Amino acid sequence: QVQLVESGGDLVQPGGSLRLSCVVPEDIFGSNTMGWYRHLSGKAREEIARITVGSITRYLDSVKGRFTISRDADKKSVYLTMNSLKTEDTGVYYCNTMPALIIRAREYWGQGTQVTVSS
Repeated sequence: QVQLVESGGDLVQPGGSLRLSCVVPEDIFGSNTMGWYRHLSGKAREEIARITVGSITRYLDSVKGRFTISRDADKKSVYLTMNSLKTEDTGVYYCNTMPALIIRAREYWGQGTQVTVSS
């Protein structure tokens, strides 16, 4: 059974930092571009960062310069380091392949991890 397990979300003040982690099954990690998505209240889920197997990265403009995506082949994990957090970054963050995994004809999503930026 495929599982993508996100962690690291928390309540943080504006300007603060967080590091999100995602453990990825080995057979998925080694052959897919991985990414972080987020679901902000009242908006559709959006891709915010991606990293290829060769560690080429790309970012949504609104997080560029503040967020950094990375991957660790030994730990089969993908990370999102978030600095200078803003209240508008509040939402649920997910990791997934790019494009999202399809299992039994449906997009698969993990539970995500909640990030709340508030004073």
